[in-house]
Amino acid sequence: MNIGNLLRYAAMALVFSLVAGCASMPMASLQDDESAKRFPVRPDKALIYLYRNEVFGAAIPISVSLDGQMAGQTGSKTFFLWEVSPGRHQLSSHAENVSTIEIDAAPGKNYYVWQEIKMGLFMARSQLHQVDEATGRAGVMECKLLAMANGAKVPQPAASAKSERDPKRDLEDLRDLLPAKRDPAKGLNDLQGVLPQK
Repeated sequence: MNIGNLLRYAAMALVFSLVAGCASMPMASLQDDESAKRFPVRPDKALIYLYRNEVFGAAIPISVSLDGQMAGQTGSKTFFLWEVSPGRHQLSSHAENVSTIEIDAAPGKNYYVWQEIKMGLFMARSQLHQVDEATGRAGVMECKLLAMANGAKVPQPAASAKSERDPKRDLEDLRDLLPAKRDPAKGLNDLQGVLPQK
């Protein structure tokens, strides 16, 4: 077999794998996507976000695993989210190469990993980079949440989140509502349930 035919078969195989890969990226619900973008870490857990916000290699799916368990495949402008127990966790990106990063997760913290896509010899390569919170949040906000292959649920905000509301912000919100009431005392009584309790 000559080199021209070999390259032609390799290109066809790549096209078929791309089509199959694109079809195998199930998206999470809009509600789960919105919840994940509130960054709802619980005090006894940690969250790990892996995002891919590049358009380079957009059609090429890249497989991702956490602690040896396959989560699924990323595409352009997508992200995964894991809620984990504190301790060491290994995140891997499986392409022409395998890029691995270890995260020593502390309770109550969010971690952000950017999946960079690079050109490889026969297919795409990837590189994982842990980034700071501001960079990570901005990257996640550009992307859409992927559903986990194992059906894991998206973490929801902790029940104690209401107690962490900012009283100053609540009062500013109420200040806007009070002028609409003819009797301010009655307005305050109506809004009493909204005010944070001590």
